[in-house]
Amino acid sequence: MATRTTPAGTSAARERLLRAATELFYREGIHSVGVDRVIDQAGITRATFYRHFPSKEDLVVAYLGVEDATIREAFERAGAVTDEPEKLLGLVIQGLAEDVARLHTRGCPFINAAAEYPDPSSPVRAAVGAHRAWFRSQLEGLAEAAGSDDPAAVAAQLVLLRDAAMVGGYLDGWDRVRAAFLSAATRAAGLEA
Repeated sequence: MATRTTPAGTSAARERLLRAATELFYREGIHSVGVDRVIDQAGITRATFYRHFPSKEDLVVAYLGVEDATIREAFERAGAVTDEPEKLLGLVIQGLAEDVARLHTRGCPFINAAAEYPDPSSPVRAAVGAHRAWFRSQLEGLAEAAGSDDPAAVAAQLVLLRDAAMVGGYLDGWDRVRAAFLSAATRAAGLEA
C-alpha cells in the first residue's frame, strides 16, 4: 500500500484535480481547503473544475474513490504474491502496517472524511460506508479461507485494530504503535505460531 492511484482512463485535468485534492484534503482537512485552492494547485480553470465536478462534495466523493482504489489495488497485489490463505492474510496485515507507516500517516482518510461530514445520508458518508463494508468483507473472506472459526469476528477485530493503528500512529508515532498493531492483528487473525 505504497502509492495512491486514480482510475484508469481519467482525463489529464481530472487527474490533476484528484491529485491536488487528495494531497490537500488528506494533509489539511476537507473543509479547510476551498475549491479555489484545489483549482490553483491543479493548474486548471474554474470551468474545467465544474465540468468534472459539479460541486465540492462530488470532488470529495471522487477523492475517497482514489483512496478506495489504492487499497483495493494493494489487496490485488497481495493476492498476486500468494494464493495460500494464511500467508495472504499475513501479507494483508503487513500491508496495512506498511500503509500506516508510509502513506496514511495522518490517520484514516475515511474516518477523517466521516468526521467532517456527520450527516449519515450525505454522499460522502455513503462512500465511506461502502468502502468500509468492502474492506470488512475482504477481511472476512480472507479469514474464512484461512480456516477461521468466526471470520466475521476476525474481520471486525482487524477493522477495529486498523482504525486504532491509524489514529495511534498519527497521534503517538508509528514507531510506538507498529509492534502492538502487528501483534494484536496477527493474534486476532489466528496466525500466531
